[in-house]
Amino acid sequence: MRDTYHEELDALGERLVEMTRLARHAIARATTALLDADLNAAQEVISGDEELNRLDEEIEASAFDLMARQQPVASDLRVIITALHMSGDLERMGDHAVHIAKIARRRHPDSAIPAELRSTVLEMGHQAELLVIKAGEVVAQRDADTALELDKDDDRMDRLRRRLLTRILDPGWNHGVEATMDVTLAGRFYERFGDHAVHVADNLVYMVTGQRPKDMDTES
Repeated sequence: MRDTYHEELDALGERLVEMTRLARHAIARATTALLDADLNAAQEVISGDEELNRLDEEIEASAFDLMARQQPVASDLRVIITALHMSGDLERMGDHAVHIAKIARRRHPDSAIPAELRSTVLEMGHQAELLVIKAGEVVAQRDADTALELDKDDDRMDRLRRRLLTRILDPGWNHGVEATMDVTLAGRFYERFGDHAVHVADNLVYMVTGQRPKDMDTES
């Protein structure tokens, strides 16, 4: 019975890692859709979100079932509770990729991103992928030390978003209201994608150590 119980706990982590893989694919394809006006890529992201939602629901069902049957305490309870939080963050990361894909679909056959900002948006897409890859690695390895690095890694995403905002607020910006809205929203969705990756890492730290990163910073 206990072997089965721990296998079920391990399965929560495996599902979370799979969700990070799906979120990475989603944000990569969403970036392609946005920059290349690729309607097929956009639709792939939108329809593929169902799989992330399904895994989120599976984790939730498994977590509540484990709590009801096993009445876990201490570290096992932390694993279950943090798995629920991480699953929710990963599901929302998929939603943000969908929002980006829908911008691309709405503007098709044109690209939603003016030529002068394409390199910045491409960097944001790459940074989003790096963040979710790292989140997946720390979950798979339960690596709290590396998880603590993600907050600083996310600073680059914040800087890139500020670069976008600086450009569209420049008096020389002449791409109109629609492009302004598209760029602003896309930047926000990439930023939120990164924020949720950080939340996943923060919850992993709590799972492993029993402490929140902000409390560890205070103590140090």
